[in-house]
Amino acid sequence: MKALLLCLAMAWALCGCGTVNTVLSSDAHASSALRKAQTRCESLPRVYSGIAYDLCLLHGPPQLVERDPAAPALMPLQLLDFIPSGILDTVVLPYTIYLQSTQGSLDI
Repeated sequence: MKALLLCLAMAWALCGCGTVNTVLSSDAHASSALRKAQTRCESLPRVYSGIAYDLCLLHGPPQLVERDPAAPALMPLQLLDFIPSGILDTVVLPYTIYLQSTQGSLDI
C-alpha cells in the first residue's frame, strides 16, 4: 500500500514538472500552456528547458483565484519544482543539446 501511494505521489509531482512539460510533451503543448498562463516569454531554450519553463511561469502575471482556486497554494510547489527540473534537465542534457542544435529554441 505504501508503494502504491508513493508511486501515485511521484506521478502527481511529475505532472507539473517543467522538464516533463517541455521534453516529454509536444512543442505545441508546452507553448500552449505558457500562452495560457500569459507569460511574457517569447521563446524557450531546449537546454535546461524545465528550469526555463518554471521561470516563465513565475514571470507571468499571478494566477487569479477566480481562474484557479488553488493558485495561491500552488506557488510554493512551483518554486520546489526547480529541484526535480534541474536534476531531470541534467539527465536529458545530451538529448536537449542535440534538439537545440537541430531545431533551435521553442517559440511560444
